[in-house]
Amino acid sequence: MTNPSIRRVLLPLALSVLAGWFLPLKAQPPAQPPVPTPTFSPEEVGITERLGATIPLDLELKGEDGKPVTLRQLIDKPTILTLNYFRCAGICTPQLNGVAEVLNRTEAIPGKDFQVLTVSFDERDEPEIAAQKRTNYLGEITRPFPPSAWRFLTGPGATTKALADAVGFKFKRVGDDFVHAAAIIFISPKGQITRYMYGVTYLPADLQLAAQEATRGEAQPTINKFLKFCFSYDPAGRRYVLNTTAIGATVIILAALIFVFALTRRGRKTKSEESE
Repeated sequence: MTNPSIRRVLLPLALSVLAGWFLPLKAQPPAQPPVPTPTFSPEEVGITERLGATIPLDLELKGEDGKPVTLRQLIDKPTILTLNYFRCAGICTPQLNGVAEVLNRTEAIPGKDFQVLTVSFDERDEPEIAAQKRTNYLGEITRPFPPSAWRFLTGPGATTKALADAVGFKFKRVGDDFVHAAAIIFISPKGQITRYMYGVTYLPADLQLAAQEATRGEAQPTINKFLKFCFSYDPAGRRYVLNTTAIGATVIILAALIFVFALTRRGRKTKSEESE
């Protein structure tokens, strides 16, 4: 096939690619104004590590059955504490999924080497939803795992806020949701804070080491303190997805334009050579 023949085939193809990108964009309704991302100071939202501090063990929460239980009754072994709220549409679900995943992979023995307490800081969460959450996440565990090794607790706002303050976990209510960070916090059998692990994914070896440190009551500094935040219905996350789509579309459009330009320029050069 000669060069002009190639151009006659590829040029319409490139133009059709461009049309395929632009026409749907043109047919879409006008874009809604972006949702402003709330901004907060570190004093309002985030985590201030309180390594070595002892949490108030006499705080009384509600178990999944609605019966009162104190932290002193629960914490008798290395404990992984997560602070979430059960209607969270943002980072809480990925974080708890990450906890379930690392529990499946660690060599530490649940109920013996460690246990997990997930406490809701939303006073609107009731024991019924805590029980359902517990059932759902225990269903994600594929290894032998005693149900008592992962508890989901609720309580009055003042009580859960006192626990959050004790571990340096700062959150802020925005409408019906909360702005907060994601971390798991290791507590020794005596109630001392020994380590913070941030984010929504965790390494089995790190969890096992942190559990051993908690057993000995050794508080270890955090190396990676990168915080991921959950905003009201995660508008930042939605905008990130939209930006990714826009960037991908832009790259494809630019590539198509460069391709058309290169074909056109090559065609002109060929004609110029033939005229000579």
